[in-house]
Formats: sequence, C-alpha cells, structure tokens
Amino acid sequence: MSPQFLWYIPNTVQPGHRGDDTTAGWGSIEYSTELARTAEDHGWGGALLGTGWGRPDTFTVATALAARTTTFKPLIAVRPGYWQPAHFASAAATLDQLSRGRVLVNIVSGIDSPAAYGDSNVEPAARYARTREFLHLVRRLWTEENVTFEGEHFRVTDSTISPHPYASDGRVHPTLYFGGASEAAERVSAAEADVQLFWGEPLEGIAERIARLRELSEQVGRRHAPLEFGLRITTVVRDTTEEAWR
Repeated sequence: MSPQFLWYIPNTVQPGHRGDDTTAGWGSIEYSTELARTAEDHGWGGALLGTGWGRPDTFTVATALAARTTTFKPLIAVRPGYWQPAHFASAAATLDQLSRGRVLVNIVSGIDSPAAYGDSNVEPAARYARTREFLHLVRRLWTEENVTFEGEHFRVTDSTISPHPYASDGRVHPTLYFGGASEAAERVSAAEADVQLFWGEPLEGIAERIARLRELSEQVGRRHAPLEFGLRITTVVRDTTEEAWR
C-alpha cells in the first residue's frame, strides 16, 4: 500500500477539543465539511474521524462528508460491541461502493461507556478476543459468499452481503487500521489488521515494536499481506515552543 497522509476531524459538538480555540460550528455539517474540503484541497488523503459515546455517530458523519467531497477518504473509527460484524460489513461496503473505494476503517477496542450502548464485554482479554473475531469475520464477509462462522463472540450462517466493497487496482476491501500497545492488542494486529497505528513515540521504541510485530505475525500464522504501520500524531501549533507546551 502506498503511504497515506491523513488529517483529523474532531467529530464532537464541544469546542476546545485538544486545545482548538474555535468556538463555533462544532458538530455541524458545515464545519466538518470545511475541514474535509480543506484537507482535500491541500493534498491530504483524508482524515480520521474520532469516535466516542456522546459524540456524533462516526459512520453517519463519514457518509455525509464522502457525499460532499471528491477524493477525501474518511478513516472511520468504530467499536466492536457497538456494531455487529455483519451489520458493519454491509454498511461499510455500501459506503465504499457509493464513494468509489474511499472508505478506511479504524477499529477501536479501548473501553468507552459500554453500558450506555448495551455492551457488557468489558474485560480487556475478552475485548481483544472479540476484536480479533470481528476483524476476521468482516474481512471474510467483504471477500466471500455464503459465509458461515461460529466463534466465541460472533456467529453468522450462510451470510452474503450485497454489495461487496469497491474493488480496483488490487484493492479488494477497505484498509483495516488498529491500535494498541498491550500484548493482547499486538497479537490482534499481527493476525488480522492491515495497519498497526502507533502514537507519536521515540523512533527507537517504534523500531522495537515494528520488529516485535513482524515476529508476532509469523508466530500467529498471519494469512494476509504483511502488516503495515502508521503514526497517529497530534500537533499543537503556537507562535513559540513555550506557548505550545503550555
């Protein structure tokens, strides 16, 4: 996969997100569209849309922005537990077809008010096991017909989604991004993710983690193209270093 350079759209109705001093327009389609079009006009591939309970629904926002842009790729953050895999696979494939292959997906396993949306799976080990099943099943639903799967957390019988994702130039489905630094999270990435996302960290630490994930990929019997890597970095821009740190 060629390198992707993506921006960030806060996807929140509250001003002041991560130090942003904008006070008007948060959560509106006008404000989010302005950010998406600005990213598109300046050569960015797309933008991450953050997720969290109590914020606008990420998938709905992504759909609206895809309809108002031309090349912009929404990196849609979603949570297993909030979505069932077959439901998500169908929704994402539909948007991918409508946008001609512009959907990117960021799978989030961190805990986030699960009781508020009816998720009872809060133990870390179980959450990561569920995420691995979610990634495995979504990928199968995107690429196969009549899928039957019986896992610990999810099951489908004779399931075929329509349409399948938009295919072009060797791309058969949206790229699956995943982040996490725990051993359980890294095993999920090594087995089922397309891209492991890191936070901004010292380069030596990143190099160590890449080497470990490549070794893990062999240990878990990875069946997909080699795992790729990305950095998720927040920039704080001010006139001086002192202002930025403050």
